[in-house]
Order: sequence, then structure tokens, then C-alpha cells
Amino acid sequence: MNFDLTEEQKMLKEMAYKFAAAEFKPVSRECDEHEKYTPEIRKKAAENGLVGAWIPEEYGGAGAGIMGHTIITEEFSKIDMGIGLNIVAAGFGCESILQYGTEDQKKTYLPLVCAGEKVSAGAYTEPNAGTDVAGYKTRAVKDGSDYVINGNKMFITNGSVCDFMLTQCITNPEEKKHNSFSLIIIPADAKGLTRNKIKGKLGIRSSDTAEIAFEDVRVPRSNLVGQEGHGFIQLMHFFDTTRVMVAAQGLGLSEACLEASIRYVKERTAFGSPLGSFQLTQKKLTEMAIMIEALRGLIYKSAWLIDEGRPDYHLAAMAKFYSGRTAVFCANNAVELHGGYGYIDEYPVQKWYRDAKILELYEGTKEAEIMTIGRKLQA
Repeated sequence: MNFDLTEEQKMLKEMAYKFAAAEFKPVSRECDEHEKYTPEIRKKAAENGLVGAWIPEEYGGAGAGIMGHTIITEEFSKIDMGIGLNIVAAGFGCESILQYGTEDQKKTYLPLVCAGEKVSAGAYTEPNAGTDVAGYKTRAVKDGSDYVINGNKMFITNGSVCDFMLTQCITNPEEKKHNSFSLIIIPADAKGLTRNKIKGKLGIRSSDTAEIAFEDVRVPRSNLVGQEGHGFIQLMHFFDTTRVMVAAQGLGLSEACLEASIRYVKERTAFGSPLGSFQLTQKKLTEMAIMIEALRGLIYKSAWLIDEGRPDYHLAAMAKFYSGRTAVFCANNAVELHGGYGYIDEYPVQKWYRDAKILELYEGTKEAEIMTIGRKLQA
């Protein structure tokens, strides 16, 4: 077993961090305060092959695989998880196009995303159904050569800035619940579609989140991704991949918390000694470091298995669950170690504290991951 990154992956890791440090840091505070989306940074990232890096070269990507995508996400999240999300999730939903779409769909959508010219979204969650994926109500009714779509989606990443969205709809209501769904590509400028940006989020405030309404939205049936009635299983496979990316966000944020805390406790004195000399301080740092290394193993193995063609949704759920726990733990400790300074925006740890919580909520709540893992253990 070889746990070392390849030379190409090491170079990608260094490039991603340097890009984030140069582009994210100067605007991070402003984007957080004003909930500012960053298309100009996304376009620069695309020029460096950092958008859609997991997409094969034949469709405009860097061909770095999910492992490469994971490394980029980790490095971006060390600087600003929200701005990083604008880049690593610029192709959100396109995973299904690559896996299940027609050749024409792949060539139409994927290169434009990788080039930074288009942004996609995954329109899945609804106002009354998030974790309960089988509870979605949005309907797509066949009318000649079209689908006519009605319904609502909520908390959609990239929702108000995307150019198209992969939308989970009921197309076969007469079938059993899990066989009634289909994934359909809907242009964001379609007639009858309205979008409203959600403001006032606790964290990742530079990332765009929106609610979307469909009122008699008409799209051609050729916009169906994969087979009709297979949308539920397609979405489950989608989560197998994206949960690894979300877990990598927590890894990067946790590493940033640890590094900042180590710097601070070396400089800060209390009772005439460096704060880092106290055993309780060392305990906090040690526990953070142990959790980070355990999380890294879960994430990297999950990403590697996907690239090997052997995705393990059980392991991906573990990585996602442990990422949220680790990030919240490390961010909390970072604030505590910084004391009063950790509570004000002079130091970034208060922002990391706010950003961390989303990792226990989106892409499957921590409770949903427990259910996934628990069922697998008893299968």
C-alpha cells in the first residue's frame, strides 16, 4: 500500500493552495460580510484547470479524477470554504451528466463548465424534503416532446447564479416511490422559472444559495439524463461522489484551525509562560491533529476507490460524518485557544467556526449518515 501522493498530485496540491492564498485571502472578509459571490475568481481558476478538474480531458477537464478534485477542495478550504465552493461546485450536478448522460449532453455542458463559462446546480432539496429524498414532490409531466415541470426547490447551491440545473422530478407517479423519479436538465432562463437568493446564512456566505420555483416550465424530453424512472438511484450515486468533496472541505478547514492555533499558542503568553506549554492546550492540539489524520485516511481512501471504479458509499458516508464532527471540533477548539480574540473578526477562526457547522447539515445530515452506515453494518 502506498499512501504517498503522486508527483502530479503534489504539484496540484501546491498550485491549488497558492491560488487560494493569492486570490481568496484579499477578498475573504469582504465576501463574508457582504455575501458576495466570486465569478471572477472562478474564471481565473478555470484558466488554471481548477474548475471541473475531475472531468476527463476529452470533455474539457484536467482529468485529475476525484482524488485530484479532493486535493483541490482541501487546499481551497484552508483559506476560505465559501469561495472555494464557488469553484469546486461550479459543476455541481454534472457528475450525473458524466455518469449517465448522452454523449451530446456531455459535449454540450461539461466543457463550458470546465472553461468557467457556465455554472451548474443540483436542484434536489425541497422546502419539506431534504434528507428524505424520496419525499420530493416536484412533477414533470410529459406533453408531446416536452416535459412540463411544476414544483419548488430549496437551499440550492449556485441556485441564483447557475446557467442550468440538474433537477430531480417525479415523472412516473404510478411507479413505486423510488422508481418514480428522473433527473432533467433545466436551463436557468426557462420561462416560468423564478429564483431568489437566500441571505443571512451563518457561514459559507460567499457561496450562492437560493430557492427556486417552477411554474409550467417546459423543456424538451431530450433533457432527460439517463433512463426515466432511474433518478433516485442516480442521485444516490451522485452523493457517493459529492460527499467525498464535502468531507474534503472539512479536512481543509480543520487543518487551517490547527495551524492557526499552533501559531497563536506559541506567541501568546499566560502566567509568564507560552500558552502552548500548558498540558490542557497540548491536549486540544493533539486531539485536533489525531482527528485530522483519521479524517484524511477516510477521505483519501474514498476518493481513491471512486477513481478505481470501486466506489464505497459506506466509506463515503463515514468520511462525510467524521468530517463534520472534526471540523466543528477543531473550529471550536481554535476559538477557545484564541480566547477573546477568537470571538472577533480580527482573526479568521470565528469565520471558520461559522463555516464548519454546514458540514453537519448539507449533502446529508450527520443523522442521515448514521442511518446509511447503520443499515450497511446490519445488511
